[in-house]
Amino acid sequence: MKPEKNDKKVEIKFENDELLLLQENTWQMAESFGLDSRIDNLTGKRKVGFYSWDLDCLECVVSNLQKSPADKDVADRIARKIEEGYMFIKGKIK
Repeated sequence: MKPEKNDKKVEIKFENDELLLLQENTWQMAESFGLDSRIDNLTGKRKVGFYSWDLDCLECVVSNLQKSPADKDVADRIARKIEEGYMFIKGKIK
């Protein structure tokens, strides 16, 4: 999907354990138009920009991970960052 001029982008920085969990599950992002390769290439050193459709995909992946007792804590932290991203895009936080 191509962003339009009014589409907002949110910057999120993932911690190493969060990033590792996402990178292990990029196979679930196959239909995401390059999000899987973007996540694979992240090193965790800086913030990365995401649009609402990227957050939609990440939210689906994380919601599946939250069902696993082994991944729940890390997935919950990622889910909070995604929720904050949605709030920023909707203009509810600055």
